[in-house]
Amino acid sequence: MPKRIAQDVTIDEPATAPTTSAVLEQPATHNGWKSAPSARKTRQPAPSANGRHFTSVPPEDHASNRQAELFYLQKHIQLQTQMVFILEDGARVQGVVEWYDRQSIKVRGKSRMLIYKSAIKYLYKAGEVGSAPAE
Repeated sequence: MPKRIAQDVTIDEPATAPTTSAVLEQPATHNGWKSAPSARKTRQPAPSANGRHFTSVPPEDHASNRQAELFYLQKHIQLQTQMVFILEDGARVQGVVEWYDRQSIKVRGKSRMLIYKSAIKYLYKAGEVGSAPAE
């Protein structure tokens, strides 16, 4: 008799009874734990930074030019030389170099300004004759 009652329950309530298709759609379990959903995105490794160089100076020329640049800037810092910086956008900045690092130069003039090296078109000493067109 108990078997017949169980069969009647599955026949009377087909929505609550598990079917073979519903069982196949459920995620696999292991010791009562559900596995990760298959639609979850997996983390991709970050692209290698070695393949891209966005500097204006090619990497092979960087080492020899770097030493000359460091010497030039250090000399003008010690002598407190007035320098003129012409930027890529045409702006003109005049002042004394306070300090520098790999990507920027700090200039003290009418105000203090931090200039990215990539934004500098060229620079020269403020007292040099014939260095720049008359403005």
